[in-house]
Amino acid sequence: MKFSDRVLRVQPSQTLVITAKAAEMKRKGIDVIGFGAGEPDFDTPDFVKEAAIKALKEGKTKYTPAAGIPELREGIAKRLKEKNGIEYRPSEVIVTPGAKMGLYEIFAVLLNPGDEVIVPAPYWVSYTEQIKLCDGTPVVVEMSEENGFVLTADLVKSAITDKTKALVLNTPSNPTGAVIPKKELEKIAQVCLEHNIMIISDECYEEFCYDEEHVSIASLSPEVRDITFTVNAFSKAYSMTGWRLGWVAAPEEYIKKISIIQSQTISNPTSFAQYGALAALEDGGKFPAMMKEEFRKRRDFVVEQFLSIEGITCPVPKGAFYVFPNVSAYIKGDIKNDIDFTAYLLEEAKVAVVPGSAFGKEGYIRLSYATSMENLKKGMERIKEALKKLQ
Repeated sequence: MKFSDRVLRVQPSQTLVITAKAAEMKRKGIDVIGFGAGEPDFDTPDFVKEAAIKALKEGKTKYTPAAGIPELREGIAKRLKEKNGIEYRPSEVIVTPGAKMGLYEIFAVLLNPGDEVIVPAPYWVSYTEQIKLCDGTPVVVEMSEENGFVLTADLVKSAITDKTKALVLNTPSNPTGAVIPKKELEKIAQVCLEHNIMIISDECYEEFCYDEEHVSIASLSPEVRDITFTVNAFSKAYSMTGWRLGWVAAPEEYIKKISIIQSQTISNPTSFAQYGALAALEDGGKFPAMMKEEFRKRRDFVVEQFLSIEGITCPVPKGAFYVFPNVSAYIKGDIKNDIDFTAYLLEEAKVAVVPGSAFGKEGYIRLSYATSMENLKKGMERIKEALKKLQ
């Protein structure tokens, strides 16, 4: 069998590979602490579950419009206006089976073979691979630990060519937790306007900004709104990762094209799950606010722990629920790279983390603190003991 060239170019998600390996070890009775999964450890709130159950009992189990039920599109548009300060009509919003699918559909709509997309690194693992699947070319620009991995307008400028079609923006960031300040967002937006570059703004972690309010780049001006795809999901904010529900907001011409893709691929987002999402919108942000305060405590603890380890540096994340420490001081001898380092932690400490190279930044690891404080305390102690053997 001959596989498609575009499929052969794409790598599996290291996050999922490591999470699966840790789960397999647990099934064998090995006490592994998993810091690899990018999902809250809180359960989906009961009021969301109850709304979905009610929809099931009422027989709301049939096909819906490809772009989602009208009530949910209206609710998302209302939320975007009230929370983010962006005016979108319901016809400019599409409900997608997760933000990940929404991102893929954007690339599918935008890209022709050879089109370039600027991807700041460290980046979420799927950006580059989805771009390749859509015959585009990811152009990776390196961000610096020294400024907390914050993207700047100058970095964007440095990567622009006559083939540049779009910029991927992720604030707060997975994997670093970096948040781009409003003034820098304004400069980035101006660069994109001047060079006719579309902006793909992944805002899935917007509810978890610890030190300043989240700013949606599309809210800066009507002109910026018209070149922006605003992408978000219920997954992180309402601990609904398995529900697979997200959304894309953009000018109607793009939403119509994305809707065609959905109609010919997934038909529609899951019907009864959409009613659960409606209930989440009615919460007014109380549930994610509760999680944010707990994540803040965990963040402070984990950063303090890493900074107490000789040779490790760890920028304080301003958002999301990850830390991205620099472990390059321990890459020596038999440990040749960060992949070897994470394998060592898994075997020696029974702790699962993700190598930074999976996110385009070698010499680092990503640790998710979306787990209990008990696990964090136990896991950090194991990491410290394992690293003492390497000193």
